[in-house]
Amino acid sequence: MISKFFFQIAELKKLPRSGWKIKVGLIDSESVAEHSYMLSVMSMVLSDMKSLNSEKVLKMSILHDWAESKIGDFMPEQIEYDKKSELETFAMSEILESLPQKIQEEYMNIWKEFLDKNTPESKLVHELDKLEMALQAKIYEKDTDPEKVKPFIISAVEQIMDTDVKKILMDILK
Repeated sequence: MISKFFFQIAELKKLPRSGWKIKVGLIDSESVAEHSYMLSVMSMVLSDMKSLNSEKVLKMSILHDWAESKIGDFMPEQIEYDKKSELETFAMSEILESLPQKIQEEYMNIWKEFLDKNTPESKLVHELDKLEMALQAKIYEKDTDPEKVKPFIISAVEQIMDTDVKKILMDILK
């Protein structure tokens, strides 16, 4: 049963981030798994710096896109937030069914906390999700028309509010 779970999550390694493909036109864009890895690195470091629950933050950053292994990677303008959350929560329930009950419950609670954005940990992961996007935009800026990545950077600038994360963002944008 757990092997079914591993096969499902492994799908993220071959799922490209849709915004880079559709909006920027990149043929070889990062995968959702690559994005999640970099987000996890950022989450580990920043949660430790902020003395947050690093274990929870890491789990949250690792599982935040698992549902995409079933439903794909939607861009914000493709689907309303509430509908996307509903689809992702259903997909997450299906994915977690292959795990022991106690783990299912823990991961679903972390998933719901991520969606609710009400805790310092969930707020940090959401902001770092945007920071990772901005970092990737700056990386892609060298290989493509800078105007194509500009909306990703503007989105990060507008949505990142945490002062520590904002400072890192400004450093990335230099």
